[in-house]
Amino acid sequence: MNFASDNTAGVAPEIMIALAKANEGFALGYGNDTWTRRAEQRIADVFNRDVASFLVTTGTACNSLAIAHFAPPWGAVLCHENAHIVTDECGAPEFFGNGIKLVGLPGDDGKIGAAVLKAALDKPQWGAPHHFAPSVLSLSQASEAGTIYRPAEIRELADIAHAHGLIVHMDGARLGNALARLNAPADEATWKAGVDVLSFGATKGGAMAAEAIVFFDKERAAGFDRRRKRGSHLLSKHRFVAAQMEAYLTDDLWLRLARHANTMADRLSDRLAAAGLPPVWPVEANEVFALMSRGVCDRLKAKGAAFYERLPDNLPKGAAVKPDSVLVRLVTSFATTTAEVDEFVAAAGD
Repeated sequence: MNFASDNTAGVAPEIMIALAKANEGFALGYGNDTWTRRAEQRIADVFNRDVASFLVTTGTACNSLAIAHFAPPWGAVLCHENAHIVTDECGAPEFFGNGIKLVGLPGDDGKIGAAVLKAALDKPQWGAPHHFAPSVLSLSQASEAGTIYRPAEIRELADIAHAHGLIVHMDGARLGNALARLNAPADEATWKAGVDVLSFGATKGGAMAAEAIVFFDKERAAGFDRRRKRGSHLLSKHRFVAAQMEAYLTDDLWLRLARHANTMADRLSDRLAAAGLPPVWPVEANEVFALMSRGVCDRLKAKGAAFYERLPDNLPKGAAVKPDSVLVRLVTSFATTTAEVDEFVAAAGD
C-alpha cells in the first residue's frame, strides 16, 4: 500500500525495455546521438510546434534552470505560496538564478487567481533601484493540492503576466495527469494558453530519470545549452535520458500511464468518501488529500501503508479540522493496483 508519491513506483516496462536497447553498442555523448534527435522530435510532435527542448534528469534542475534563464539576479518569480519551487527545492531556483527572489501568492485550491496576480503586479512595490523586478510567473500543473488549471485560467493569468512584462513558466511535473483529466491536447494547455517555457516531467509518470525544459519560442532558448552545461546537468551518456523520453512519448504511453494513475486516484477517493473520509480538495490529477484521525493514520502505517502527512494549513473554507485531525496526501501511480486501493480503504475502516 504505497501512496507516498508517484516517484516511489518503479520504471514503466516499456521504458525499461527502451533503456536496455539503448545500452547496446556505442553512441556519441552529450546529446549527439540518434536517441536525442528522436526524443526532441517526439516532444515537438506532442506540442504540435517546432520547439527547443533540453533534457535533464531531475525536476529541480528543470525548474531552476528554466526560471534562471529568464529571471535576472534582481528578478522576482511569482508563484503560489505552496508551490514546489518554494517548499521542496532547497533554494535551488535562487541558487541557479544567482539570488532571484521567489514571491509566494495565496490562492484557493493550490492555484493562483487572476485577481490576486493582478493585484500583486499592480502594487507599487516594484522598481529600480531598490526593489526586485517581477520577471517570471510560475504555475504548477498539477498544483500542490492536486488541482489543475484549465486552459482558460492559464490564458487569463498569462495575459496579465505578459502585460506586465513577465515570462510564464509551467512546472509540469504531473502535466500528463492534468492533460489526461482535461482530455485536452498538450498545445491547448501550454503554449496556446500563453506558456513560454515548460518543465516537462516524465519521472513521476513512469520514467527512471527524465525531464525536459521546453521553449516554445526557439529564439528564447539562445545560450541555454551553455546554461545547462554550466549547471552540471548535461549528461555525457545522454542517450539514456533521451531513450526514456522517446519511449515515454511513443504511442501516447505517457497519457495511458497517467490515465491509470488518475483512475486509481478516483477509486481511492470514492471509496474513502464512502467510508467517511472525503477528499479535502477536488481530485483532479493523481493526488488525494484527506483528513483523518491520528488513530486511523497510525493504524494504517502500522499495517504497512506508506503516505505523507501535511500541515493542515490553507485548507478550503469549511473544512472540518478536529483537534486530532491529520491531513494526509495519497498519491497514485501507473503501478498502483485496485487491490492496493481496496486494501488501504479496508484498513482505514477497521
